[in-house]
Amino acid sequence: MRAIDSVDEAHQRMIRRGVRLLLVLDHDRKITGLITATDILGEKPMRVIAQRGCRRGDVLVGDIMTPQERLEVLDMNEIRGAKVGHIVATLRAAGRQHAMVAERGPHGTMVCGLFSSTQIARQLGIAIQTTEIAQTFSEIESLLAA
Repeated sequence: MRAIDSVDEAHQRMIRRGVRLLLVLDHDRKITGLITATDILGEKPMRVIAQRGCRRGDVLVGDIMTPQERLEVLDMNEIRGAKVGHIVATLRAAGRQHAMVAERGPHGTMVCGLFSSTQIARQLGIAIQTTEIAQTFSEIESLLAA
C-alpha cells in the first residue's frame, strides 16, 4: 500500500487478503507507516472529510495512517525466546491486535515479522481478546461491529 492510495482501496485490499493491517511503503519500498481496519472504519476519515470539506473517496492512506516514527515495535532480541503466551499477553497489555517485530543491525532496522492476534487465534483454534484501545465513540462502534 502507498500513502497516495485511497482509504477505500486500502479497505478493499484488506478484505481481499483477509487482513486488518497493511504496511504503507514509499517509492523505495521502505516502510513509512501502517494502516489498520480500525483506522479506516473509525473516526479518522471523518475528521479529514470535515477538515477539508472533501468526499470519502478523496481521503488517502497517508491522511490517516500511523507514521513509522509512531509505530510500536518489538525488538527481535527481546522476543527471541518468547512463548506464544508472552506475545498474546503483550498484545493484550498494549490493547493491540498486531505487533511488528524488528531487528537493529549495522545497516539500520529491518522488519522481521508481524504478530497478529487473529492469526494466532486461528492457529491455536481459540478466541483471543485483544481489543484495540478506542479513542473515540466512532472507534468503539467500529470495534464492536468487527
